Amino acid sequence: MDAFSQMIVDAVAQVKNAVVKIDIYKKDKGQLKRAGSGSGFIFSSDGLIFTNSHVVKGADRIMVSLLNENEIEATLIGQDPDTDLAVLKIYSEGYSVSQLGDAEQLQIGQFVVAIGNPLGYQHTVTAGVVSALGRTLRSQNGMLVDNVIQSDAALNPGNSGGPLINTNGEVVGVNTAIIQGANGMSFSVNINTAKEIGSQLVKTGKVFKAYLGFQLQEVNLHPKIKRHYHLPNDKALFVVGIEKESPASRSQIKEGDLIVTFNNKPMNNLNQLFKELTRKEVLTMIDVQVVRHTDLLDLTLFPVQKLSL
Repeated sequence: MDAFSQMIVDAVAQVKNAVVKIDIYKKDKGQLKRAGSGSGFIFSSDGLIFTNSHVVKGADRIMVSLLNENEIEATLIGQDPDTDLAVLKIYSEGYSVSQLGDAEQLQIGQFVVAIGNPLGYQHTVTAGVVSALGRTLRSQNGMLVDNVIQSDAALNPGNSGGPLINTNGEVVGVNTAIIQGANGMSFSVNINTAKEIGSQLVKTGKVFKAYLGFQLQEVNLHPKIKRHYHLPNDKALFVVGIEKESPASRSQIKEGDLIVTFNNKPMNNLNQLFKELTRKEVLTMIDVQVVRHTDLLDLTLFPVQKLSL
């Protein structure tokens, strides 16, 4: 076997026993009937599982199948439709635990592998490369999800909720979406975002997030701008779009601006911003610095709490 193939085989071997198939059942005229399926992966030794919120939405019963074909009923710990993430729990044995990586270490062009259950075919493996980082994706409930990984690893219905892994076998994303009609464009929620959401769901069963209403993209900061204004950033957050009737729309920040600091902290990536937005102290007037053309502007913003549907 060639070296590249062996690398993929080894990576899959590290995580495959942690990947599960999820079947949901809903009541129809008093009887439970199968209503869909998806994927997930175990991320803790006490049986906690990441999957997508849309996979388990409205389920009256959730059944999880392990690689050894044992089927166990799962408990929904909590879900966050805005980031399309959910946490389940099973009480069983005979599984392994996936290792969660650090998505901030990902680079464009890096090989990644998706594992899931597309169209019911359990533990299907596809490979590709990271096409873009720091994307904003509109989730199924219409909200913008920041810090999404774009890859060309093939995803199909049923892949939702499965892991995106690097060649070390570490989970770097939760597979969440394909763009209908587009070839080679798949999206995964950054595992760093999933860690923050998962931690809140396990502790309280719900998620606190402040809402801004920006569509953002991570970009490199021009060295001349960085030197001229003595900025610590290597990157900035490029404002691609602004939601109507949002805190962003009521601020002086415009499309095309580069956000370099938020709440007096440098913003190199979307995960740094996301962490700020999970702190309740952020619900006040926030100082924001942006680069507009070649000017550094000091502006303000009033985040509001995002109430999940």
